[in-house]
Amino acid sequence: MSARTNALNHYVTLGRSGLRVSPICLGTMTFGLEWGFGCPEEISVSMISRFRELGGNFFDAANIYTNGHNETILGDYFASGPGRGQRDSAVIATKFGGNMWPKDPNGGGSGRKSMFTAVEHSLRRLKTDYIDLLWCHFEDAHTPIQEMVASMDLLVKQGKVRYLGLSDHPAWVCTQAQYEAAAHSMTPFIALQVEYSLLQRTVENELMPMARALGMGVTPWSPLRGGVLSGKFTRQHHPADDGSTRVKSDSKFLNEHTFVLLDALAEIAAAHSVTSAQVALRWVMDRDGVGSTIIGARSLAQLDDNLAACAVQLSPSETKHLDALTTPAHAFPHEFLANLVPIISQGGTTINGRSAAPWPLSPQSDADRW
Repeated sequence: MSARTNALNHYVTLGRSGLRVSPICLGTMTFGLEWGFGCPEEISVSMISRFRELGGNFFDAANIYTNGHNETILGDYFASGPGRGQRDSAVIATKFGGNMWPKDPNGGGSGRKSMFTAVEHSLRRLKTDYIDLLWCHFEDAHTPIQEMVASMDLLVKQGKVRYLGLSDHPAWVCTQAQYEAAAHSMTPFIALQVEYSLLQRTVENELMPMARALGMGVTPWSPLRGGVLSGKFTRQHHPADDGSTRVKSDSKFLNEHTFVLLDALAEIAAAHSVTSAQVALRWVMDRDGVGSTIIGARSLAQLDDNLAACAVQLSPSETKHLDALTTPAHAFPHEFLANLVPIISQGGTTINGRSAAPWPLSPQSDADRW
């Protein structure tokens, strides 16, 4: 059975830090209607209140989500709305990098000019003096990593930011950034945000082991693959393309491989008297290195369903079954290292519970492997 947290108010420390966050993080990309798939302000406010009532304290925003409206809704909630006076008990994360200023080359990216301007605007919209966790939203190949790291560190030293994280960056960039920070006594990065779900497991090749090794707690986004794993769609029932879901009828994920997975999720869900979405979420929450899983909702019912994943406990056999159905292709050199190197290096011994065949390999197996 899962030994992980089983309630929203069973908090976890994020990465190698003392920051306590709820095991589910409420994403705010659906706050506002500007992007065509969100929810009105009053529903957003009701979801924040429900999340808080149940013990949730972690919110994930971005300067560009719904053209900044998401930050305004969150800021109003704690400044003058139902959460007035509760700002310091919430953990508010937001991102910079997205360009909100057409034709301005410095309107986005990780350069110091863009970053500082974006943070100032976010602070105004959030109506707060500080951001608990500042994410660099995505890699900016036009800005030196050293500049990004030093600029984010300066925001911490100015008291405008408490903690730092990287979102949607290659593993090598995260590694260089973390070592730049360490080498120059700057603020380390405590968290990594990546897409991670049963239908997106390629992060297991480099990003997840890198995060575990370098003390970065992982906060997966799109754990239901944008709604594909919600359980609403089957071979017979496809999306209606009427705006009721972000999933489109021609989605590349609505294929036989996914339907086999959905069948398995439904079977496990039925055994636990829960929903397929809760099983899919729990699988992500249980992955080694995951700190807090980001969800997005457009209604209280959807929010409640997702939050109930905290109480789901998957058996080892159920987890193993889902793993087997979705095992990702391994990029070089991971398959080589996992299959051949132990045989070459271990000499037939068992190390950390893993045994390997003796070297040299038989002619047949040697040919197969090479």
